[in-house]
Amino acid sequence: METELLILGGGCAGLSLARRLSAHGEAAPRTTVIESRCDYADDRTWCFWLHPSAQLTHLVRRRWSSVSVASPKARTLVACADFPYAMLPAGEFYQESIKMLGRSEQMRLDLGVSVFSAPRKVGEVWEVATSGGTYRAKWVVDTRPLVAPARGGAVLWQSFLGQEVECAAPIFDSDIAEIMHFTSRCDGQILFYYLLPISPTRALLEVTVFAPEPTGPEVFRSELTGFIDRRLHGHQYWVRRTEHGILPMGMLDHPSAADGSYVRAGLMAGGARASSGYAFQRIQRWAEECAQALVAGRGPTPHRADPWALRKMDALFLQVLSRRPELAADLFLALFQRVAHPRLVRFMSDRATLADYAAIIFALPARPFLKELFSPA
Repeated sequence: METELLILGGGCAGLSLARRLSAHGEAAPRTTVIESRCDYADDRTWCFWLHPSAQLTHLVRRRWSSVSVASPKARTLVACADFPYAMLPAGEFYQESIKMLGRSEQMRLDLGVSVFSAPRKVGEVWEVATSGGTYRAKWVVDTRPLVAPARGGAVLWQSFLGQEVECAAPIFDSDIAEIMHFTSRCDGQILFYYLLPISPTRALLEVTVFAPEPTGPEVFRSELTGFIDRRLHGHQYWVRRTEHGILPMGMLDHPSAADGSYVRAGLMAGGARASSGYAFQRIQRWAEECAQALVAGRGPTPHRADPWALRKMDALFLQVLSRRPELAADLFLALFQRVAHPRLVRFMSDRATLADYAAIIFALPARPFLKELFSPA
């Protein structure tokens, strides 16, 4: 199979780049996306703040003008009508992306194809051995994880298990998204509950853990069941879908490829924000920049490095969380209570000003950060 651009992995990053390229018509390079899945399912939810820079907002299923953050000791309710919290289902993104690629003569999506070995360059062409034969391309964008999530691969791993449930009775307050409700449990982990009410009778409920070890779904099963039972107060419900994921928080740097015609991208290659795991909008911005470079004939581009100040703040915040997990609830409460919401949204959306950075710093207790700042890494 001969193509100009080969995209390995048809998940969020791979499809985002391909759909961006499809919008350029014949100016786009001939592109093939190979994906090991045989079909797509509505297997995850992407959430973000509706900052003016947000992209693909027409796919948003639900938005909330109020969010709550809570600990066992306190709860804060944040009005966020100016920058609502938004939920975008993966199923809608997948289906629209497939249709866009299907309408483009330059795009091809090959499902059910597994990569057998690392890409190798022969002359000026990359060769990739797969279950569907050997693919050859001028450029390769590899969105697959370099390694499986494991202890030591990131400062912390954000693991979650959630279920979208439908109840027989209207029991959810559909105006408020509960984005971080921390528990009192602290065994070296940071655990909180997450509830996104889609309607009075339907909601996504999740259990999330920040920890040095990534966590599989079976570990969460009883915790999630208990959370759902407590929140539904014995009401009958039906599980409509289940989602599980593991996101890097402070991914260790991997060396970039020496050859610029091969780049890594996606969740495990700079797509996820270190301090939060937010990735969807970052990936959209990368896809737009990379598509423009490819159409101009310059070849693919990796994710941009975050600004120095942002990298340092995220690294210090993660260092405190990893060494003092018992402080997590108070730290997040402080941010949502003491920082004006527009400032916090800009910071979390990678659009912060110097004044926003200052507001974040002054909102947090100084002692644990100063201690970590002058402690060995």
